[in-house]
Amino acid sequence: MDLNDRQHEILAVARASGRVTVDDLAARFQVTPQTIRKDLNDLCEQRLLARTHGGAVVTSSVENVAYAARRLIADAEKRAIGRAAAELIPDNCSLFINIGTTTEEVAKALTDRRDLLVITNNLHVAMQLYPSPSIKVIVAGGQVRHSDGAVIGASAIDLIQQFKVDLAVIGTSAIDADGALLDFDYQEVRVSQAIIENARKVILVSDHLKMGRAAPVRIAHITQVDVFVTDRMASPELAKVCRDAGVEIIETGMPAAPGTVP
Repeated sequence: MDLNDRQHEILAVARASGRVTVDDLAARFQVTPQTIRKDLNDLCEQRLLARTHGGAVVTSSVENVAYAARRLIADAEKRAIGRAAAELIPDNCSLFINIGTTTEEVAKALTDRRDLLVITNNLHVAMQLYPSPSIKVIVAGGQVRHSDGAVIGASAIDLIQQFKVDLAVIGTSAIDADGALLDFDYQEVRVSQAIIENARKVILVSDHLKMGRAAPVRIAHITQVDVFVTDRMASPELAKVCRDAGVEIIETGMPAAPGTVP
């Protein structure tokens, strides 16, 4: 699909600021919001942008969306996923939580739990949970990535490998239809791989917009996951892979934001 001049400019604005809104673009180009929504939907169909409530953010197959912008993508769906995943985590257990905006929502839903041991490479998760007196938090050491507060590198992996925990809660940047779990940073991927290898049970949390998205680095395969918590299963091929491998699928049933293009 060829882009018109306005769509090229919308894409340039989005790349400069990370996100755009329907109202701002309608005022900028002096067209109706309906026209802008159609433009955004066209850009999303080509996976140049990803829709959020009231606008869109930049997406790419080789570079992830900025962390602040990622928080705006499917935010209601992520909160529902976080609550549903937290229901699978009992008191008196140990768990890993890796980097991601959806795993943060799981942490927010765990703050009233008792006697948890949480090992994480996600500074946002640590800040969310450490005030809870019944939750012990251990933060992986190593380099802190400025873009999102992820702790990455060999030191983080070494610490994770010292544990064998009950549960791991992991997020991913993309899920291929064949079941491959994908990300953008090979250093982050190595930490996630260590988390999967050292947990007795793995819970994957991801909204439907990640299904069919592209990213260059393989984390693992969904057959290495025990439970997949999502707002809705948007890929029949992926659903079959999960069924064949015995991966439990939990759908929260949250509707997509108005105008969202999967």
